[in-house]
Amino acid sequence: MAGLTEWVFLVLSATQFFLGMLGNGFIGVVNGSGWFKSKRISLSDFITTNLALSRIALLWILMSDAVILVFFPKTHDEGVIMQVIDVFWAFTNHLSIWLATCLGVFYCLKITSFSHPTFLWLKWRVNSVVVWMLLAALLLSCGSAVSLIHSFKVYSALCGIDGTGNVTEHCRKLTNEYQVTHVLGTLWNLPPLIMCLASYIVLILSLGRHGRRMQHNSASSSDASTEAHKRATKMMLSFLFLFLLYFLAFLITTSSYFLPGTKMTQMIGELITMIYPASHSFVFILGNSKLKQTFVEMLWCESGRLKSGSKRPFSP
Repeated sequence: MAGLTEWVFLVLSATQFFLGMLGNGFIGVVNGSGWFKSKRISLSDFITTNLALSRIALLWILMSDAVILVFFPKTHDEGVIMQVIDVFWAFTNHLSIWLATCLGVFYCLKITSFSHPTFLWLKWRVNSVVVWMLLAALLLSCGSAVSLIHSFKVYSALCGIDGTGNVTEHCRKLTNEYQVTHVLGTLWNLPPLIMCLASYIVLILSLGRHGRRMQHNSASSSDASTEAHKRATKMMLSFLFLFLLYFLAFLITTSSYFLPGTKMTQMIGELITMIYPASHSFVFILGNSKLKQTFVEMLWCESGRLKSGSKRPFSP
């Protein structure tokens, strides 16, 4: 029977799940409908749509994990179902992170301007660079899942054998190795974290360089390029903050096998983990002009309907 702590955990998880589904679903619907109407889609919208879909899948996995943790704790610790969920979580998690990183690199190359030959080469071929990054992201996400699948298959095969002594001891050893592999899987997050940090530094340097040039030319500091720099910098900063928080929570959750108070540690880690896919969608909506305009129009439309509906009972 679930206690008060478990029910609070479920309510908070369900709230974040619901908000995340609304935000990411809105992004997917807006970009998907535009793609369907015009029969074409920009590279940034393509990445954003797939990012929203991957986060929807990630939220479903996290919510399923929360339900199993509360109502089926034994299955959560030892069941084959959880190991399958771990594999899907590893793939979806790394794919989502890499898609966000690719989007950050795309904006960085599009907005910033430097005269270095390497940077100019990347800027002129930004679409090709990002497409290759997307393919690499898919391969790396598959690699992170395969690293778990291999240890999972060996562990399941040996633990399915009835026996004692050496077999049981070996099975316990394989369990520890599986858990260590799961914890070390967080290292797959380091490359996108480094690339995201590098993109943010480049944006800051470009913004400062552009600001000095505008002051030297006695031009207005509120030109379109400056605003684009500032908007991209704010979005990258928010992504970095949420990503670091997510990385820390993910590390806590996966390391819970070796920490005291395993269940409570897992619940706290999972609640923090859900903040990233749930809240970053709204940060992105507010930072994207097309999505923000559609969102405001939808709110005005709903507000108008509510006002007209409220007046209807008093109308003659």
